[in-house]
Amino acid sequence: MIRRLAALLVAAVFLGLAAGTGPAQAAGYRYWSFWDRDGDRWVYATEGPSTARPADGAVQGFRFAVSEDSQDASRPRGAASFEAICARTPARDGMKRVALVVDFGTPADAPSGETPPPARTACARVRQDATTAEALAATAKPLRYDPNALLCAIAGYPESGCGDQVTTTDKEKETDQPASKPSASSADESGGPSVGVYAGGALIAAVAAAAVWQARRRGNV
Repeated sequence: MIRRLAALLVAAVFLGLAAGTGPAQAAGYRYWSFWDRDGDRWVYATEGPSTARPADGAVQGFRFAVSEDSQDASRPRGAASFEAICARTPARDGMKRVALVVDFGTPADAPSGETPPPARTACARVRQDATTAEALAATAKPLRYDPNALLCAIAGYPESGCGDQVTTTDKEKETDQPASKPSASSADESGGPSVGVYAGGALIAAVAAAAVWQARRRGNV
């Protein structure tokens, strides 16, 4: 009975340590999402900017952020009124006007070493059959695409990468601030288990030893 109890508690120790050294969890992908303005709200676009052909008076947006999928994607921020964005761009025969909102995101979502530019709006006046990609190219060059026509950069941002997968560990590294000393709940510099995990293991081991001692004491009574 004593040996069985001790074995179970020791197993709990190892399980706790294993949990502390498990693989990093995926946080999502870092990419430019594409949106259509429907009344007073943003709706995730159903096709890419290279095939979408907005009508005259349309408002479309782009947002750079880290998200798992379209369900939790961050929407563009700021003003999104066609009248306000295109007020200084007069209509012209044979052309259409498309209002664009480009949100470069937050520093937390920026690739390491890069700083997102301020959000901008633009009114693209392009031919009637132009795609959103062509409207964007007319107002926010340089654009960068991957071989599969995935939009990687707008106005040169970001400088590299395209739809990169981001893990929780990556996000923590990019948003970490220098500290005078490490927290007891954070991982050590060697990437090993946290101090908290070791403390938990020590506590369980102490409980195991106490249980064994108590069982022996009762056997001797």
